[in-house]
Amino acid sequence: MRHMVLALALLPSGAAAWERLDTDRITEVLNDTTVQYDAHTVQHFRSDGSTDYITERYSAGRWAARENRYCSVWPPSDLWTCYDVDVRGAQIRFISDDGSISEGTLQE
Repeated sequence: MRHMVLALALLPSGAAAWERLDTDRITEVLNDTTVQYDAHTVQHFRSDGSTDYITERYSAGRWAARENRYCSVWPPSDLWTCYDVDVRGAQIRFISDDGSISEGTLQE
């Protein structure tokens, strides 16, 4: 226990922890929001459940918050894939079942 307290004490005071979002918070955070992944990649999340991913090419899909996860489907596939979602300030990350992470910044 002392080691855990010491480790926490050594963290910079301004360091915020990642917050895991539940279904309601995922919907609240993503509705009508844009996530900027890098200089050339953005994703728009609309409150009607549509989403588009724009990088070298354009992709249109659907999104939903289900069972405390962000889920999306990208035609022509009809398979939904779900991710855990964490936020820290304006940063957001989507964590797949295999542990890979896509991280971006929430845009106003």
